[in-house]
Amino acid sequence: MIQEFKTFIARGNVIDLAVGIIIGAAFTAIVNSLVVDLINPILGLMTGGIDFTDKYIALSGNVPDGASLAAARDSGAAIFAYGAFAMAVLNFLIVAWAVFLLVKGVNRLQRTVKREEEAKEAVAPSGPSQEELLAQIRDLLADRTSPA
Repeated sequence: MIQEFKTFIARGNVIDLAVGIIIGAAFTAIVNSLVVDLINPILGLMTGGIDFTDKYIALSGNVPDGASLAAARDSGAAIFAYGAFAMAVLNFLIVAWAVFLLVKGVNRLQRTVKREEEAKEAVAPSGPSQEELLAQIRDLLADRTSPA
């Protein structure tokens, strides 16, 4: 059982997955900062300072007028938090766009590296084949063993 576990862990795809998760966590922090620090303030300016995350409709219960979403939730009322949902959708779209751009950039880089490798292979002179080398060795050995 332990040997099977070692084999499982040693596979490349498990290591790749672990690296992907770590990079994804770091990338999440960058995207969250993009949304909170850059995009939300711009949206706030465009909408006259309205913060959508605090928009809701009280479906039942007593909620004081002008109460924040957190206060409305704490009051125990049934809340339809459309603003928080809209911001979650917007954040998802931003994350999806950022991931799309990242994957597109990586794919472009891989294509460039592949083209460069193909160009190097095309320029590099091809050496003799295995059969040609063996024939040369045979001829050299035959020259040494023949009486002069």
